[in-house]
Amino acid sequence: MITNRTVLRVIGIAVAVAVALFLLYRMREVFGLLVMAVFVAIALAPLVNFIEAHTPIPRVGAILASYLVLLVGIFGVGLLIVPPIVDEVDSFVKDLPTYVQDIRESDALREYDEKYGVVEELERQADKLPTLAEDAGNALKDVTVGLFTALFKLVTVLVIAAFLLIDGRSILGFFYRRLDEDKERRARAMAADINKAVGGYVVGVLCISLIASTTTYIVLLILGVPFAVPLAVLMAFMVLIPLVGATIAGVIIGIVAALHSFPVAPIVWIIWLILYQQVENHVLQPQIYKRTVSLHPLLVIVGVLVGASLLGIVGALLAIPAAATIQILVREWWRYRHGEPPPEGPGDAGEAAGDDPPPPQPTGKAAPEPA
Repeated sequence: MITNRTVLRVIGIAVAVAVALFLLYRMREVFGLLVMAVFVAIALAPLVNFIEAHTPIPRVGAILASYLVLLVGIFGVGLLIVPPIVDEVDSFVKDLPTYVQDIRESDALREYDEKYGVVEELERQADKLPTLAEDAGNALKDVTVGLFTALFKLVTVLVIAAFLLIDGRSILGFFYRRLDEDKERRARAMAADINKAVGGYVVGVLCISLIASTTTYIVLLILGVPFAVPLAVLMAFMVLIPLVGATIAGVIIGIVAALHSFPVAPIVWIIWLILYQQVENHVLQPQIYKRTVSLHPLLVIVGVLVGASLLGIVGALLAIPAAATIQILVREWWRYRHGEPPPEGPGDAGEAAGDDPPPPQPTGKAAPEPA
């Protein structure tokens, strides 16, 4: 018999779940920042541990040194991108009258000019350049506001990640000590697997990004395509997006190559891009990810789509480590439900996860008396 108390309890649980889901939805940006902070902390943990172990710098100083390395890297990328773009745009503006004159003097282009009025349209757009520059200045204000917003989020993520790097061991150790021996070993093993998967993914994707950007720059330099450095950096960032990033960057670079020298440059670029993607898909990725992130391609696609829909580009970048983490949690839950024993070596798993080692377990044997 269903009593009024049971009905009220069910209604209360339903209302509590609805309120919790509503709060999670309203706090989705905060949750996204926390997820990114955890990812950054796990990604920087090997570098922080290396600096702390091989230098007299304390852990807080090692974290600051790691952030300094990250800042120098971002600043270096900016130096690679901004000056070439400014120089090329300045050259394009100065050479624009020459391009118009070349159209007038070319027999083939003169025919298209007479039919479609190309020169008149170029001159009309050139006259609008001052107005466009003024509009661009107004748009720059909005870009600046967005930049400061993104900078604030970046600082927030780095601060949270710093606290996780400082107190992560004690926090994990506190929760581990609340569990019994079996569950503690499982938790430490899961933490070690997640740490290995995320750290391996970061190292692997950075290696692939470095290889892709370097080879792209060499090919563009040989072809004489302008904006070689910015386009190589574009490839480096787009490769971070699984499955589709390299293709998108390849299409953009192919268009630039076609505008520079058609048809030789785009044909060479397309051939190289196809060969590189084959090498990346069949050699680089299997060798780099085989011992760290082991995911089915379907899970990768679904993870990228879900991550992109929730957090945009950042979600797409975090899709693979997040999917690997979920896979590890589900796998360990399945083992627990079916009564499979936890993996051996809880101490090694805990230390690999970056937490405090577990307390020694009693062996049931009396310690030998001193002689």
